[in-house]
Amino acid sequence: MSTIMFVHAHPDDEGTLTAGAMIRAAEEGHRVVVVFATGGEHGEAPDDLRPGETVAQRRRAEAEQAARIAGVAGLHWLGYRDSGMAGWEQNHHPRAFLQADPEEAAERLAALIASERPDVLVGYDWHGNYGHPDHIRVHQVVRRAAELAGNRPRLFEATMNRDLVRRLYRTALDGGIEDAQGFDPDRPMNDGNPLGTPEAEINLQVDVSAQVARRREVMACHASQVTDIQAWLSLPAEGYAAMFSTEHYVEVGSSDPIRPGWFF
Repeated sequence: MSTIMFVHAHPDDEGTLTAGAMIRAAEEGHRVVVVFATGGEHGEAPDDLRPGETVAQRRRAEAEQAARIAGVAGLHWLGYRDSGMAGWEQNHHPRAFLQADPEEAAERLAALIASERPDVLVGYDWHGNYGHPDHIRVHQVVRRAAELAGNRPRLFEATMNRDLVRRLYRTALDGGIEDAQGFDPDRPMNDGNPLGTPEAEINLQVDVSAQVARRREVMACHASQVTDIQAWLSLPAEGYAAMFSTEHYVEVGSSDPIRPGWFF
């Protein structure tokens, strides 16, 4: 049995990016650990928040339920505050992840790595897929924490396959799905860059088609985030499977072309 640690910026990011691999690893008997950098304070506030309940408290409860469904053995929080999207005034909050000392944040994560001793560590690509400041900071902090870690786990970075998303996008447009306009991977994202990573720069394609049904359950746990999560869950079964049956990763230090495979 191996241990794999996934580091995410906010609760619900795991559902859209790595939930398939998390579920598959747990099903195969590996120990799955998830770390959230922030509490997702600037996500959507659901209409049914109880008196005194915060968005972060709701999202933490949702993340815990999602973890149970995914088979996660260890769930940790780095304790930073959601920075909001690029250019928001929340970027400057003193507790925002964006304002955290990167070295101090890396040391926090390195301490968890020392405790959990993962064989594989998973962060984000260089611009966090779509340029969210917290996603970019995850990339930076995971890279540095891996350097600080005594056991030096194999390091992968989750990404979206820009070429695959483009193919799916064009298929949707050809099928007359007007809402597909929002999924154009070549438009500028939060940092001005297009979505994800070109296929030529990706090393690993993971088949998680057998985990699609449970992945939907994991994503459905994050019901408070209506705009993002419900948009994916509203896809027809065929479209959802096309989008979420494979996951893509860059292996840091590798120059190998993309290959179907697995972490272990």
